[in-house]
Amino acid sequence: MAFDGIVTNAVAHELKDTLLLGKIEKIYQPESDELVFHIHTKKGNYRLYASSGSDHARIHLITENPPNPPVPLAFCMLLRKHLQGGRIIEISQKDSERIIEIVLETIDELGFSANKKLIFEIMGKHSNIILVDMRTGKIMDSIKRVSIDKNRARQLLPGKIYEYPPAQDKIPFLLLTRSQAERIEPDPKTLLNTIGGISPAVAQVLADSPDVYEKIEEIRRNLASGHLSPRVYLKEDGSPGDFHVIPLETYPKQIEFDTVSEMLDYYFVHRQSSNRVKQKSSDLKKVLSSALNKLYLKRQRLGEDLLRAENSEKYRLYGELLTANIHQIPSGADSVTVTSYYDGSEVTIPLDPKYPPAKNAQRYFKKYGKAKTARKEKKIQMEETDQEIAYLESVSSFLETASSIDEVESIREELVESGYLKKRKSTGIQRKKKAQPFQYTTEDGFRILAGHNNKENDLLTFKMAGPKDYWFHTKDIPGSHIILFTEGKELTETAIFDAAAAAAYHSKGKSSENVPVDYTQVRYVKKPAGAKPGMVIFTHNRTVYVTPRLPGVDASS
Repeated sequence: MAFDGIVTNAVAHELKDTLLLGKIEKIYQPESDELVFHIHTKKGNYRLYASSGSDHARIHLITENPPNPPVPLAFCMLLRKHLQGGRIIEISQKDSERIIEIVLETIDELGFSANKKLIFEIMGKHSNIILVDMRTGKIMDSIKRVSIDKNRARQLLPGKIYEYPPAQDKIPFLLLTRSQAERIEPDPKTLLNTIGGISPAVAQVLADSPDVYEKIEEIRRNLASGHLSPRVYLKEDGSPGDFHVIPLETYPKQIEFDTVSEMLDYYFVHRQSSNRVKQKSSDLKKVLSSALNKLYLKRQRLGEDLLRAENSEKYRLYGELLTANIHQIPSGADSVTVTSYYDGSEVTIPLDPKYPPAKNAQRYFKKYGKAKTARKEKKIQMEETDQEIAYLESVSSFLETASSIDEVESIREELVESGYLKKRKSTGIQRKKKAQPFQYTTEDGFRILAGHNNKENDLLTFKMAGPKDYWFHTKDIPGSHIILFTEGKELTETAIFDAAAAAAYHSKGKSSENVPVDYTQVRYVKKPAGAKPGMVIFTHNRTVYVTPRLPGVDASS
């Protein structure tokens, strides 16, 4: 990631051109390490986003409005108290560092002017957002408090004088002179260790240039004039690999953007490691993995118990043979060999010499009775365990394919309702989100809906679908319920294969070929009493084999 001093400079210039003299109208804190400022300017209204997350720290303008918690966090309340209604009078970069400062003119409780400074430190795991009182130079608070236990050299706590991060022994990129540049060995490692504010990718660009200083001067001129080339550089698989405001030669594929903010927004939204969905779902994945591992072990032990119970017929035979030959068996014997009247074979029966033959026979009948009861109970437990495993595997499959925080939260709700998670304490009104299943149209015009999760599967199948519509689901593979709405039309072969391919696509078999998909009319799909969300039984079904794809998308693409 290349959020270096050059990108920071470009962001500072862009924010200055856009937000200077703007008024802060609203402040939100969507997550513990994120802030969103709604700013009104003469040019229009803007949203400024800032994050201090260790792997996604940044500051830039956004167009989307992130969802907010029902109750604001403490740092958000502090910023609202001191900055809401304040006017931005200065935006600047600290030297060539990854630090942006925004100075705000505010009014204190007594009606006097009191300037505050918001400092955004974009420094990997040390990133932070700090509010400083400019009159005293003291920290009012920070989004991440840093005590002496965490950092002996520099604490960020309310009441302490704010100090900048320790300066590195490097020449700031913006202040580098020709004589200094000529004394630096033009190889990437030396340039990176000598010049402050550049990333490894920029160091490589400088090393490849015939004149290092001329290249630096060109970049500085472009920064000052705003003639930048904001681009996201893509890996072979199409995922973002890097970004910068100057051309890089590292990646062959790239996407150009009009503004630095658009570049940053695209990169961080599409980069897997900074994807909020993955972070939000990590605790759920642990819960599901732990629960499934326990169930797999339980099923294994039940299988072993069943195997032992299946081999219990010999106890009945021993009891019968002992009873039939009771007068021929001497007391105190530890075994006896008798002839089986079933097939005439010789059978050796172990005996407990402490008990008489009749008691030994009773013990074998009792063992057989227990095993018979156990076999019946273990089979029931095995069925219940298999159903629970199938349910949790379906939840796990939906979690793997979740593409939004709302989807993750709906899965969390489902696990709470099913008793696998404890309900999290929350205050404020919790609004139920309306179901928004995936929607597609087959090649010949039939409407298709697919569930995002098990609760939505139930809603689709038993609330939204009619009895003459068709239900599709991958055979013995976790996935979405797919409903094909006939709307009075005759079902076509094209519609069947399009819907089946969509069912395979929205399943754990997405990356396979020739995936089996069952389909039947909705009237033949039933939900057993007490069944978990998404679990159904069905009859009158047929099976087709398809390659996973979405309607309207060529399978080969």
